[in-house]
Amino acid sequence: MSTVKLLHGSDHIIKTPQLGLGRKHNDYGQGFYCTQIPEMAREWACKNNADGFVNEYSFNTKGLKVINLFDGNYTVLNWIGLLLKNRLFTLQDEIAIDARNYVVENFALDLSGYDVVIGYRADDSFFSYAESFVSNTLPLRSLNQALYLGKLGMQTVLISEKAFSQIEFINSESVDKEEYYTKFNDRDRNARSTYQKELKQKHSYKDDIFVMDILREEIKNDDPRIQRIVFE
Repeated sequence: MSTVKLLHGSDHIIKTPQLGLGRKHNDYGQGFYCTQIPEMAREWACKNNADGFVNEYSFNTKGLKVINLFDGNYTVLNWIGLLLKNRLFTLQDEIAIDARNYVVENFALDLSGYDVVIGYRADDSFFSYAESFVSNTLPLRSLNQALYLGKLGMQTVLISEKAFSQIEFINSESVDKEEYYTKFNDRDRNARSTYQKELKQKHSYKDDIFVMDILREEIKNDDPRIQRIVFE
């Protein structure tokens, strides 16, 4: 039996997680979003500038179908495709709208049939980079660098009834907003600062790809140019 500990930061105690109660417009759609990183769970418990709770669970993964975006088979464009499909973006420019539709159609992963998603967590800084990418103002190489420099952290998301039937509440821990709301804001601010410093040092468009290139040349997921940039 494979059992892992999961943590969920919230403004209240959740003893019985239920499918269908989470926000629909989240990174991977509707589901129960957890982490194995205590500090991250504490920060998200206080993200609304109020005291919160870290809920701890035992999760039995036996028999579950899991898609892991960290296993080397997926790129930042696969993740961006999911964000564009599930999150709410305010895109008014025609290029950005066409780019969103193309990236979703050709790079977003089909999560139907899976019970669990393991992937990055999109903070505010990366969300803005995703908007810049589809607006053709940020190249793929810079988007990929932001992914790693942001230290976004890993989250585990339960998305099926079967997954929800295999999670068990253990206990909860109260979290003080005076400490962790500040840390929540600092994480995003530091990620932006680190990225901007690195970008100035490595700024180059040589052999890079903008979203307009993807549209014009109808670049697909397995194109070697994408593989070269994201895995360099």
